[in-house]
Amino acid sequence: MSYLPSSPELANIAGLLAKYPRRGILLFKLLEDIKGNFSPLSKGMRELIITYTSSLNQSESCYNAHKALSKDLGVDESIYGQLKSDIDSADVDEKLKPILQFVKKLTLTPDQITQADVKPIFDAGWDESALLDSVCLCAVVNCMNRFAIGIGIDKESPPIKQKLSVNH
Repeated sequence: MSYLPSSPELANIAGLLAKYPRRGILLFKLLEDIKGNFSPLSKGMRELIITYTSSLNQSESCYNAHKALSKDLGVDESIYGQLKSDIDSADVDEKLKPILQFVKKLTLTPDQITQADVKPIFDAGWDESALLDSVCLCAVVNCMNRFAIGIGIDKESPPIKQKLSVNH
């Protein structure tokens, strides 16, 4: 249920954007581009980043929907509990860990990002495209999570897997 007096029945982002399509079209287009492009990050890695970012934001509906999508892409759901505890000891590709560290910092303390946070990503062998995709995924997910939470449609809405599975 939303906080919008004119639309208290809205239960998820799909419903909100159906009513106000201009509000999210650019966000969805950007997410669609990132998820569908020829990224050095695999689809599973991209979905893991999206799910992890939603977890950091405590966005229940987004986290649950993307957790289901990442599971469909072969990501073990126990990874998310491990990532909450400690990225360095989580059972994920070592090469992905600097990206996850960066995404965590960009989500929780964006004003503290420096060149030193980017260096481990390049040192792990990633290129600029991987960095840009990581930043864009993080930014779009943060925006959409805050959109859902701010409108009041996050905690009560069921996962909307069919609407979020763009280009899988």
